[in-house]
Formats: sequence, structure tokens, C-alpha cells
Amino acid sequence: MDTNTARALQGLEHNNPSVRLRAALAVGTAPDPGFIGTLVERCAIEPEFSVREMLTWALTRHPASMTVPALLGEVRSERAQARSQALHTLSKIGDRGAWQVITPALLSDADDEVARSAWRAAVVLVPGGEEQELAVVLATQLGRGGRETRLSLSRALIVLGEVMLPTLDAATRDPDPRVRAHAIATERLWRDPDAGFAFAIEEAKRVVALGEGGQEGR
Repeated sequence: MDTNTARALQGLEHNNPSVRLRAALAVGTAPDPGFIGTLVERCAIEPEFSVREMLTWALTRHPASMTVPALLGEVRSERAQARSQALHTLSKIGDRGAWQVITPALLSDADDEVARSAWRAAVVLVPGGEEQELAVVLATQLGRGGRETRLSLSRALIVLGEVMLPTLDAATRDPDPRVRAHAIATERLWRDPDAGFAFAIEEAKRVVALGEGGQEGR
């Protein structure tokens, strides 16, 4: 190990996030397979978002044949951040050989950040012809979580394109008003991307409320 390599590896563990950021940049600028294990391990525990993003970038600079196997192992980690960041990195690498790790259990992970990363990775990695099946699994998560979680799911469904519309249409008649509102909002966002999610979800809530009121009045 030469001096520059040793310095970079030490920098990734420095107390100062600015030093860690520069170290990750250096590693990505001069890729070396010897860095991959440390980069992956650091992704699992790095507290700073900007540094995690740089670690992901550094990993994308290395051969996918070497990084993807390491990341697949992380997706099965008990640590939520390890799973989330590994999925995020896999989505950036875009190697569809990683599709094998995208399971229904992962797409419904109890941790919102992991689930959101899984949704983003899934729509990038899904093999051609399996988009509709993926839409069905993603639709089981409609109505979940807060605004950011719901927006992430809407965006993932929209990326799948028209194949998700029948599944989304069915969800607009779901017994759960949260699911119906989310499905309606996603459909509106699909048809009018400029409307914005906040506007779409408020409109959807009104539609659901009026529908329920109409049913009660019958």
C-alpha cells in the first residue's frame, strides 16, 4: 500500500466530515479495487449525507463486476443504513444483474429509508417485461408513511410508465382512504407532472372525502 492510498483510507475515518469528503473524492478520482471494501463498510456507518453521496460516487467509479457483489451482501445487512445505502448505490450503478436482490420483503421493508431506496433501485433495475408485476408489488405500499415516503413511491410508479396505470386505477377504489388518496394523487401527478405532489395529494383528499360523503348520503 503506497502512502497516498494509506492516507486516503485513513481520511475516510477522520472525525472531520470535510476530511472524509475529500478522501472519498480522492478515492473516486483514482479508483483502486483495494478501496471497495472500505468504501462499502463506510457507507453503512457514515453519518453525513454529503459524504455518503461521495462514497457512492466513488464506488460507481470502480468496476461493477467488483462492487455489485459487495453491495448485494450489504443489502442483506441487519443495519438499516447499510441496506439503504447499498440499494442507493446499486441504483446509481444500474447493473441489472443486481435485480436478484430486490425482493417483495425489501420493497416493504419496515424502515422507510430502506423501502424508499428499494423502490428507486427497483424501477432502475427491473428487467424488461416485469414492470407490471413490479407495479403490483409497489402498489401494496400506497398510503404508507409521510409526504416524502409517499412522494418517493409515486415517483417510482411513474417511472414504470403506462404499465402501472391499471394497478393504480384499481387502488383508487381501495377500502383504505389513505390508499385511495395516494393512488389518485399519483395518477394526477402522472397526467400533470407540473401540478406538484402537494397540490395533487390535497386534491386527492378532497376527491376521497366527497366520495365518502356521497356514499353516506345514499
